[in-house]
Amino acid sequence: MTTDVLPHILLVEDDIPLAEWVADYLIARDFRVTITGRGDEAVELIRQLNPDLVLLDGMLPGMDGLDVCKSVRPKFENPIIMLTARDEEIDEVLGLEMGADDYITKPVRARALLARIRVLLRRNEKLNEIQNVAMQTTDSSARLQFNRLTINHQARSVSLDGETINLSSNEFDVLWLLAQKAGELVTREALVSDLRGFDYDGFDRSIDLRISRLRKKLQDNPSEPYRIKTIWGKGYLFAKDVW
Repeated sequence: MTTDVLPHILLVEDDIPLAEWVADYLIARDFRVTITGRGDEAVELIRQLNPDLVLLDGMLPGMDGLDVCKSVRPKFENPIIMLTARDEEIDEVLGLEMGADDYITKPVRARALLARIRVLLRRNEKLNEIQNVAMQTTDSSARLQFNRLTINHQARSVSLDGETINLSSNEFDVLWLLAQKAGELVTREALVSDLRGFDYDGFDRSIDLRISRLRKKLQDNPSEPYRIKTIWGKGYLFAKDVW
């Protein structure tokens, strides 16, 4: 996202009156909005347009919203906000596990939606700035080595025993923040603030879900983790050396 171009939002919603109302509201607040009502069309539009943010309904013709998120997330790094009519924890967990950055239940409250959009766009811009700075530094400062585990920030790649580990953008961001402070406690509050752009309210589970996925991919025993340790009631600690 650049400051001289209006942020581009892809709105994926098959409720036409709702989609038009949200689009009009956002356009009036200096956003560009593209609308589609089908999940399969959304996948192609995300790949073609690379929007700054996607508002994605959960129930869609052509392809379910969760499947859309799962399909595009490996290569699409910008924020995705899931919209759903169902206010159940399992829906929130599934959305976050598929790679969504946030989750909003209907009926949509305009100002709350706008606040979430702005927070995620600011967070994404901040992460892009950090990545650009890292790309201008030496290779050694953008690369962390922990015995069998290598984390390269410039390439945003991770390898274990020489094998590449496929991480989502969200998972890599968590790992990099923890690895940079190896041997130190990183609180949930700090992780939520750095990665999601708002204060931890005691209920946000997105960070815990990312940690859980990371442990599986890094072959870290979830019952007795040794790479990413849970400090109960406080946060997480990334082990300096793993033998």
